[in-house]
Order: sequence, then structure tokens, then C-alpha cells
Amino acid sequence: MANPVSSNINEAATSISEAAAPTHFILKIESFSLLTKTGIEKYESAEFEAGGYKWRLVLYPNGNKSRNVKEHLSLYLVFVDVGSLLRRGWEVHAIFRFFLLDQNKDNYLIVQDAKDKERRFHSLKHQWGFDQFIPIRKFNDVSNGFLLDDTCVFGAEVFVTKEIRSEKGECLSMIKDTVSSKHVWKIENFSKLTSEYHESQQFFAGDQKWKIQLYQKGRRHGSGTHIALYLVLADPSTLMADSKIFAEFTLRIRDQQLSRHIAGKYSHWFTASSQESGWAKFVSMAYFYNSGTGCLVKDICVVEAEVTVHAVANTF
Repeated sequence: MANPVSSNINEAATSISEAAAPTHFILKIESFSLLTKTGIEKYESAEFEAGGYKWRLVLYPNGNKSRNVKEHLSLYLVFVDVGSLLRRGWEVHAIFRFFLLDQNKDNYLIVQDAKDKERRFHSLKHQWGFDQFIPIRKFNDVSNGFLLDDTCVFGAEVFVTKEIRSEKGECLSMIKDTVSSKHVWKIENFSKLTSEYHESQQFFAGDQKWKIQLYQKGRRHGSGTHIALYLVLADPSTLMADSKIFAEFTLRIRDQQLSRHIAGKYSHWFTASSQESGWAKFVSMAYFYNSGTGCLVKDICVVEAEVTVHAVANTF
């Protein structure tokens, strides 16, 4: 009957129950054949709660093609809030079983692990179930009562046996399809700036807010001689504890006359304790204020930032 998904459920047991309907969730599907006709290869049910956690069923009416399943329905149980497991460093152990209503006899076919073994749901493994839940031919045979008048009823019961806090670890996520974000900051009345530093408006890159900081009188070892320029995380409080963001960025002061722009390029791991990166000596004041360099025209300075986030690391 039901063969295991490669999630190490080695044996499946089937039985018939004449008891009441599944206690945790029922999924009734009408006009089942239209799933295939309309190109729905995968159906995710609504969320349901069991053992204090939220779950959902995932059904492949023609089998899970990503696992090369043929001539069978595939059915899985999915832990919904995977992010909470990652943030808290938890794993949830549960025993579950699936139901399929025989509408002829008004009883349920039950499919579960033959050894009634509990399964671990955690941030790296949050789905368990059966690739070959039931042969499609057997499911469609009206004498079995599973599909009558193009209607079927599935069910699930989930029993949480324990919760375990895993050892501390880290998940590094490299971003495959990176997108560079560009922000242009026009600073007017530059000669009238009086504060120690000035900040651009916030902008987004890699799901984080950033801003540019400019110290017109210099900073640290460049104080009094150079313009200082930095890229800064605008809201580090949104980062999880010990999280890191690896970003490649370019800061640029535009030459508004001949396009001989002044630019610096760097990469940095940004964290809550290391929120900024840049240059205390980005450009000398002598060069910046020289009218021939185009850095300051009609008391206007134009600063640009290009930011690409390549990786995010979160602890758990």
C-alpha cells in the first residue's frame, strides 16, 4: 500500500477504523478529477492545530513528480511555522497517521508508520509522509469507496510526544540571485551643514534598511582633513541575536562636471555590534572643495550607494 518517503519511514502499516472521524483535521475534496485537469499538481490544505503547533497536509493527486513518483497519490504532513523552530532552536517530535474515508462502508483506511515511530520536525526537516500513499488505480476504483461522485475525504491526527531544544548552531544562507540596490542622495546647501554628520533617507537592499552617513568635517584619523563616508544598517534591532549580513557595496561622490567620480568598493559582515563600514578618509577636503573636481557644484553634493547582499547567517 504505502511506501515511505525518503525521510526514513521504512515501513508503513495500514488498518481499518470504524471509530469516529480523525480528531485533528479533515480534508474533503469535491470534483477531485478537476485537480489534474486544471493543472494543480500540488494542493496545500488550510492550517490546523495539534499539540500546540500548526500543521498542514500536502497532497499530490498524481504523485510527487520531484521524487519521481508514478501511479500513486503522495501525501505529507508539514510543520507550518519553521521560522519559529529556527529562532528558538527547537525540534518537535510527533507521531502521526493519515486517514482515507471508505464511503461505501463508512470507515477509514489508516496509514501510519508500522513501528509507530515518532518523527523529528526541525528547521532542516519539516515534512514527513508517504511518496506512495495509495495506488491511483485503487483510489479510483469505486468498489473501494475512496472516490465516489468525484469526492474524497482525507484526514490526519498528530500527537506531539516531546519538544527538545537543540544545541546552538548557525545557518548560513547564500543568496543565489542577488539584486543590487542603488540609492542617490542629493545634499543641498552643503556649506551650511553644522551637525557632526548627516544621514540619507533609508533605502532597502536585501530585505534590510540602509542609510548613508557623511561626516563633512571628517572623523577619527581623517578629522579636519578628509570627508568621511559610511554605509550603515538603519535598523539593526530587526536582526536576530548574533545574525550577520554579508554585503558588497560601493559608495560614490559624483563629479557633476566631468563624471570623474570618486568611488570606494568594499565588502563587510554587518551585525548589531558592527553596523557600519566605510572610510574615515574617503576624499581629502582639499580635493573635494576644489571647484574643478565637480564634487561640489552650486553648493550641492551628490552621493550614491550601491548595495548587494550576498549572504545572511542566523543562529539557532
